Amino acid sequence: MITRRTSGTKGKGLIRSANRASTSSKKVQPVEARIGRLAEPSACERCGSVFSKRVWRRGRVTAAVLETVRWTTCPACEQARANVGFGRLLLRGSYVGDHEDAIRRRIANVAARGARTQPERRISSIDRDGDALEVITTSQKLAHRIARELEKAFGGRATYAWSDDGTLFATWRR
Repeated sequence: MITRRTSGTKGKGLIRSANRASTSSKKVQPVEARIGRLAEPSACERCGSVFSKRVWRRGRVTAAVLETVRWTTCPACEQARANVGFGRLLLRGSYVGDHEDAIRRRIANVAARGARTQPERRISSIDRDGDALEVITTSQKLAHRIARELEKAFGGRATYAWSDDGTLFATWRR
């Protein structure tokens, strides 16, 4: 007997993916463990990100959401205000001084691309330290992504060092 699947039934792949241990939505995010669970929906007063379904997102905000939203400050804005970050990237070499404008533009483009889908990943600061540039990011993933993109765009070499407290120290040289 041959049975056909109708459009309303789940395939085996979808059923199996829902049963995986890592897909649990009850997982507590590090920020949530530290400050407690926020009321949903919440919105950031500074950047406009919306906390819904336990995730901060940027995007369209409807009038219905704005009526029920609780205004607060998102963790990324708090980190940027306090100049604290989980990623530190040090750019070294004579190439950095000669092409600083192009490097800063590339860093801004990478950060903007990441912020569209994950507004918690931001640049806290970019400071000049002699011949080097120091970039502080709110997430280690953004620092890693910036170092990798600089390596692809301008050449050079990136090295990474993760610490036990969850921070990343990356160095890019050219």
